[in-house]
Amino acid sequence: MNILGISAFYHDSAAALVRDGEIIAAAQEERFTRKKHDSQFPSNAVAYCLQEADLTAEKLDHVVFYEKPLLKFERLLETYIGYAPRGFGQFLMGMPLWLRHKLHLPREMDRSFHKKYGGNYVFVEHHESHASSAFFPSPFDEAAILTLDGVGEWATGSLGVGRGNRIELMQVMHFPHSLGLLYSAFTYFTGFRVNSGEYKMMGLAPYGEPKYYCLIMDKLLDLKEDGSFRLDLSYFPWCHKTVMVSKKFERLFGGAPRKPESPLTQREMDIAASIQAVTEEIMLRAARHVHRLTGMKNLTLAGGVALNCVGNGRVLREGPFDSIWIQPAAGDAGGALGAALFVWYQLLDNERKVDGADKQQASLLGPAYSQEQIQQFLDSVNAKYHTFEGEQQLLDKVADLISEGSVVGWFHGRMEFGPRALGSRSIIGDARSEVMQSIMNRKIKFRESFRPFAPCVLREKVQDYFDMHDDQDSPYMLLVACLKEAARLPQQAPPESQKGLDKLKVKRSVVPAVTHVDYSARIQTVDAERHPRLHRLIRRFNDKTGCPVIINTSFNVRGEPIVCSPEHAYRCFMGTNMDVLVLEDQLLYKKEQPDAKQHAMDEYRAQYELD
Repeated sequence: MNILGISAFYHDSAAALVRDGEIIAAAQEERFTRKKHDSQFPSNAVAYCLQEADLTAEKLDHVVFYEKPLLKFERLLETYIGYAPRGFGQFLMGMPLWLRHKLHLPREMDRSFHKKYGGNYVFVEHHESHASSAFFPSPFDEAAILTLDGVGEWATGSLGVGRGNRIELMQVMHFPHSLGLLYSAFTYFTGFRVNSGEYKMMGLAPYGEPKYYCLIMDKLLDLKEDGSFRLDLSYFPWCHKTVMVSKKFERLFGGAPRKPESPLTQREMDIAASIQAVTEEIMLRAARHVHRLTGMKNLTLAGGVALNCVGNGRVLREGPFDSIWIQPAAGDAGGALGAALFVWYQLLDNERKVDGADKQQASLLGPAYSQEQIQQFLDSVNAKYHTFEGEQQLLDKVADLISEGSVVGWFHGRMEFGPRALGSRSIIGDARSEVMQSIMNRKIKFRESFRPFAPCVLREKVQDYFDMHDDQDSPYMLLVACLKEAARLPQQAPPESQKGLDKLKVKRSVVPAVTHVDYSARIQTVDAERHPRLHRLIRRFNDKTGCPVIINTSFNVRGEPIVCSPEHAYRCFMGTNMDVLVLEDQLLYKKEQPDAKQHAMDEYRAQYELD
């Protein structure tokens, strides 16, 4: 039985195909259209999923949408009416899209399928989709479920339990009280883009001190012991305005929001540290409450807030659960997958078999490209490349290049589903380098200098460097752990002399390029089963250098989605200051390419029309 799940029209549209309970394919629309966080109907992602499953629309048994549009429309109308006439501007902005598209989803989907799908459409509630995406692919037969995000129809968070092939949501928090919206309000105030800059604010937090923690707790929200809360909406006008914070909020935090791209001040760093601390406290309280409610030893997480890997790390270390599993595509894209799994297990009552491993397939669910396809493309652009017949020779060469300081674009196998590059569409480099973080941020990624990079570490060596549980993997880069004392370096300057971005100048560890200023790291553990080629590469690098850690960052630049095809990868390679590109068994040196030159972000933006 073939079930297609779809998410669309809000943030990160996606499609996912499930066949008899097995995840066959999943991808975000942005990877095909090259529009970051594309929210349009995912026609390209749908076409890919059908192609990967060798299906046509006529052979689909069910098509399921990840939320209930009429219920969401009810919330919008009630909000508009409740705040009338203040919300009239928002009403005028929002209604055309609803009246043209969102209220006619079956018609929109019929159009996408060229009217070849003859079955019915199923609509699943938003947080049911999140909960399903968290529990059903997890390695647990039973587990507590916690979902936290901005807002679905009415729900902004939920908690419940999964057992076998069923989930049950036991408690729900409702709009306008939302942890996701609260965090996004501070994202806006610190000058980053809502729905895409939240991870930047999380990365900025360690540069500041949580000076505003008590102010937020006292003035902005009434937090209960179970993690639920009510916001003081006089500070948050999102029910009737298009801005995230009010003038009253601005007065409370000492002035207007930071203008995007303007210099960061200590105020933004301290605000980021404060709201991050508040978020972690809410996540911890919610986790403890769902544990008391369910008595489960395992926890599963989804929703956009579950991408807060610092909070996830604290829940694992300080919470009451033995193990946690987080959906890699925790945001709205993962809702497409959750909706399809909900139909297979919950509605159709099919058996769910658990064997101790998750069913996410390393989240490598997107397109792959053959050697022939890659070579045809490279020949079409007159690229100069070297083909390696044996993998060992290729890995040997790449390990040498990394150890010599080269920045390598790494393209292999199926594309990742979710916001993290996990070693298939990655840019990799030497974690031992003192200058690699600056080089990658400024010359490759064209992004803010404070942004940390993630370590990619052999699973069998992770405890040599990081404080991780014996049996805890982090294959999806969704947990933060601290660097072990043995890997840290003695500090030459006293901590009180290190303020703000000056903290970047201090070498803290034997892997400085992946050590954040608070000695934390967003870890990806690499094992031979999930990522065999990447594991072999890091093992070869370790043989040569004695270091089982490399940098792994997503293969893109700021403002652009992660690359999908060889063409996207080559374009990014040629438009940045990357040294080497590996496309499966083909290796390209930048210096050998026609028209190779040094690049800056402004010309890359202009050339590829990035926002």
